[in-house]
Amino acid sequence: MMEGLESLPGLPETNGNTTPRVMDGTEKVKEVRGETVELLDNPLAVDISDALSEREKVKFSVHTKTTLPEYSKNEFCVVRQHEEFIWLHDRYEENEDYAGYIIPPPPPRPDFDASREKLQRLGDGEGSLTSDEFKKMKQELEAEYLAIFKKTVAMHEVFLTRLAQHPVFRRDNNLKVFLEYDSDLSVRSKNKKERMEGLFKTFNKSTDELLLSATQKDVDDTFEKEKNFLLEYHTAIKDAANKADRMAKAHKNVADSCIKVSACLVNLGTIEGPALDSFCSVLADHFEKSRKIEGHLSSDEDLKLVDTLRYYQRDSSAAKDLLYRRLRCLADYEHANKNLDRARAKNKHVHA
Repeated sequence: MMEGLESLPGLPETNGNTTPRVMDGTEKVKEVRGETVELLDNPLAVDISDALSEREKVKFSVHTKTTLPEYSKNEFCVVRQHEEFIWLHDRYEENEDYAGYIIPPPPPRPDFDASREKLQRLGDGEGSLTSDEFKKMKQELEAEYLAIFKKTVAMHEVFLTRLAQHPVFRRDNNLKVFLEYDSDLSVRSKNKKERMEGLFKTFNKSTDELLLSATQKDVDDTFEKEKNFLLEYHTAIKDAANKADRMAKAHKNVADSCIKVSACLVNLGTIEGPALDSFCSVLADHFEKSRKIEGHLSSDEDLKLVDTLRYYQRDSSAAKDLLYRRLRCLADYEHANKNLDRARAKNKHVHA
């Protein structure tokens, strides 16, 4: 029943060609990638070959190649939304047959609201900015939006890839429906009542996990050591992810400040005339180069460092959930044995 704690895979990079368009809340961003699915020794290979971002949702084109006999075709493609990915994850999590496995964490919800809001504010304040300053800030925001979009695609793809590569999970019928059914799965978002129930369930689970960790010792020293290691590891990864996120945001703020300084220097040179024009122009170019360096540094840190740390944070949390389920089973087993002993002592309710 209990599968050994598997090594945590790295976060794949999004490759292929990307054709972005300006996002003002009504336009769309579309990513088209090459047909990179290769079977080789893998009987079920999945990738996201295309993605389309709209105001309220992101549509992912899930491309599949397979040699498994339960599928009707060897190659097919379906369109899925984020809610359907969450539905698939919940089916695995609620299935007791998978209680002894590390269930891959679900991809985070696409969140473009902050970038859209910045673009909206930039458009509203266009009159107070110079054309050069407006153009530079617009390029920065578009690059930020595109980076978030590519990150979203990569997170959803790695979730499916891990399920498809798992020798047990890839045989699940819900995954087959997700990959093969070419119509809408009719999965809706949770309403307010369901979100509140989920919140209370999470709170109760966290409280129960703390109590079990403090009172229940694993009968197997190997898993007890794994539990202690994972608690320490998860805390360290979470702390590192938060600090890396703050560092990436600080570099982004420096890049935004360099845009304003560069624009002010250009204006100053124009106002003061030839005496300062040449000097201010050279200094403005310096800040423009600094802006590009800081912007690229912030983007790379966010995509390659912060995202990787967040990914391992979610994965270590999934491993913790596995050990929590094990402790819960052990506690229930010991409680049942105590009840049996008491029933035998009274010679009542033994069968129950």
